[in-house]
Amino acid sequence: MAIVRVEPSGVEFDVGPKESVAEAAWRQDVVWPTKCFGQAECMVCFVKVVDGELQTVPPEDDELFEMRTRMPRRLRTPLTRLACRLRVTGAGVVLEKRGVQAPPA
Repeated sequence: MAIVRVEPSGVEFDVGPKESVAEAAWRQDVVWPTKCFGQAECMVCFVKVVDGELQTVPPEDDELFEMRTRMPRRLRTPLTRLACRLRVTGAGVVLEKRGVQAPPA
């Protein structure tokens, strides 16, 4: 398992080897904004990879296609990813995502 940190909230959680960042967040009751819950349709779960890019699995064609056809051009950068598709392979990944909140106490 790898630990991912999300800024600006500072929330950290573990991500299993075969799960997406969004799936891992939901599994641990982390509040992660979405409308489609992992279908790569709403683009609400998008993140910016701030650090640890080499510890992420490169985007597959379906993720790239959905971002290209559904996401405004101004939001798309080489480090923009969909959390519902983003998988990590090791520690040190830092993401930027507004609206993420730690699980309720």
